[in-house]
Amino acid sequence: MKTFRNISLFVVAFMLISIASNAQQIALIKIDPDRKIDTIDPNIYGAFVEPIRTVVYGSIYDPESPFADEEGFRKDFVELINDLNVRNVRWPGGNYVSGYNWEDGIGPKDQRPARLDLAWKQIESNQVGTDEYVKLCSLIGADNFLCINAGTGTLDDARNWVEYCNYEKGTYYSDLRRKYGNEKPFGVKYVGLGNEVDGPWQMGQKSAEDYCKFALEAGKLIALIDEDIKLVASGASLYRPGNEWVEWNDYVLDKMVGKIDYLSVHRYATEALPGGRRNNVFYDRMSLGLDIDEKIETTHALIKKAMVKSESERPVYISFDEYSPGFGGVGSSLLLAQHLNSFIRHADIVKMANITMLTSLTGNTPQGVFKNSLYFTFYLFSNKALGTALDVHTNCATYNNEIFSNIPYLDISATHNEAEQKIIVNVVNRHETNAIETNIELQAGNYTGKATINLIHADKIDARNTLGDEQISIKTSTVNFKNNVIGHAFPAHSFTQIEIPLK
Repeated sequence: MKTFRNISLFVVAFMLISIASNAQQIALIKIDPDRKIDTIDPNIYGAFVEPIRTVVYGSIYDPESPFADEEGFRKDFVELINDLNVRNVRWPGGNYVSGYNWEDGIGPKDQRPARLDLAWKQIESNQVGTDEYVKLCSLIGADNFLCINAGTGTLDDARNWVEYCNYEKGTYYSDLRRKYGNEKPFGVKYVGLGNEVDGPWQMGQKSAEDYCKFALEAGKLIALIDEDIKLVASGASLYRPGNEWVEWNDYVLDKMVGKIDYLSVHRYATEALPGGRRNNVFYDRMSLGLDIDEKIETTHALIKKAMVKSESERPVYISFDEYSPGFGGVGSSLLLAQHLNSFIRHADIVKMANITMLTSLTGNTPQGVFKNSLYFTFYLFSNKALGTALDVHTNCATYNNEIFSNIPYLDISATHNEAEQKIIVNVVNRHETNAIETNIELQAGNYTGKATINLIHADKIDARNTLGDEQISIKTSTVNFKNNVIGHAFPAHSFTQIEIPLK
């Protein structure tokens, strides 16, 4: 028994040494501006707002706060968010919307009813309704993305809400909007036809057949009011063993292609961890970018199938309008970068995305807001990773876990930002302890000789920012290169964005 134990210990030690050695080999990234995927839709830099606990009341809207403006919005929050260039905000849910009566949230605030929200077992004051949501979007420069109630709601609820928002004047609901102080239409651009309607946690859960009957009619009525509105069908959210989520998407696409513009994908990747949300193993968390790739690529294949079958000329894209990398620390920042890397690598099909929640991009206290680790990662992507997504070749060490095999230690995307004449390379190092030496080969085009390095990193994985203590920020440096090769060591557990100028 002792001999067997010694042999086992030797094998384990050998495997660990092999993994460490494998991770230390010089990695290779090849970038060619001519290898284009598609134009990146800036709408992938969107966010989601749902009135859960303090997401809205206290963090975004708080008339009692010393930071509040005359309408009750937190000026400190709005100021920070403005720098992120959030392109659209999906509202008001989420599970909440499946029991929401939009008419409760309009008109004089002292006359708005308080309602019991069954989704989150809370009392909703309705002090923030449609008019306030539109005002928030205007404050941060974001487009409006309404999600209608496809649970307990009716077709009249859906069409009346859109009439209130987008019809100019002369009808009951458009004139009601004008009466309440908004003469000009809101110009809602996107409407979600329900939220996670396949989920048993949803009020008014429906079968795929019943959902399509409702959504098709709701979409038809909305289009009759405003034909320019883009419609988002409710994709699957019930992920469990078997093919139920695939079957839902397949059915919805089969019935609705030609009538919609997007299919939603919701995925909280932490649900894929062995042992559920209790698993805090760093390498397991860092592998979850592969789960996002899997959901996108499977859904893309179903869209292609439905398009071929229908012969429709109206394209359908993915709206990845709920996802979360967690709510703080370096690990969450790296997982956010992996989500955004995946959206860029799939720029031909992912045309909208919304992080859960808008408030997760800042730290918030009654004494003020601050920039957390997610803020810095989102900032680098939303302000710099624009233009054309590039197909990058990567050769680096890999590892395995219970979820995936051959997980590359480096997770990478690259863009050609034509407006600024730069190549932007986004790199996550998934290795917990080792820096990874890498050669970045620039295979075509003319480059200048100095690149800018933007690094998000902390010595401790559990490091996080608080008000007055910024442990995580963007550290900027430069690196020279020649012969179109940049040599760089990506620090352990880090996100790095490299800006390479073109002549």
